Amino acid sequence: MEELSGFFSACWLQIIIAAVVSYLISSVNTSIIVTKIVMHKDIRTMGSGNAGFTNVLRCVGKVPAVITFIGDFLKGIISVSVAMLLMLTVKGANADLYMGYVMYIAGLFAVVGHTFPIYYKFKGGKGVVTTFAVMLMTDWRTLVCALLIFALIFVITHIISVCALVNFTLYTFTAFGWRFLDYKGITSSWSPMPSPTIPFVIFSAVTALLIGVLVIVRHKDNIKRLMNGTEKKIKAKK
Repeated sequence: MEELSGFFSACWLQIIIAAVVSYLISSVNTSIIVTKIVMHKDIRTMGSGNAGFTNVLRCVGKVPAVITFIGDFLKGIISVSVAMLLMLTVKGANADLYMGYVMYIAGLFAVVGHTFPIYYKFKGGKGVVTTFAVMLMTDWRTLVCALLIFALIFVITHIISVCALVNFTLYTFTAFGWRFLDYKGITSSWSPMPSPTIPFVIFSAVTALLIGVLVIVRHKDNIKRLMNGTEKKIKAKK
């Protein structure tokens, strides 16, 4: 608790700025913009109604879907990068550790911005691609795990929502696992943060849990369709 109180005391301004900027950046929804340009329609009135990569792929086309993917991914990259730049103003023995905390906070608000964008009446996407970018920026090893899990589940099911649900159920465990191994010194030689503390290990896992729960909740309609057997698969031609 002493470490966390010191972090919030020393970095409260950076935390607020990082959270607000991340939210506002990620509230810009690529799928809505691209679909409006290409088809003069709102992607939220098409297909599944989701403002994200998979719905664009099904309803608009491959090129708009790729553009959507890139835009959603960049939101996570930019949000966490801004947080890192803000933390360069913080000096001292705990500067690197505090930067790690703020990176996770920025990542969380990036996903919140994507899923509940202020510019689009708080109706956005499901946060999968943006979270992948957050994983890359906070701990690239969790992204490697996510991509491997995603590929395995996709080969078996060909259903994107199942891949996402499995991934974000496990995200908390991969985030905690890697950081805990770092803390024990087992994987510190190839860790983004070689010497994390127990509070940081717990903080990263809790943040991953919050992101995972948010993404899973945003998949509630997919869960209903999966239970009814009506969830669509991604065909080979797509």
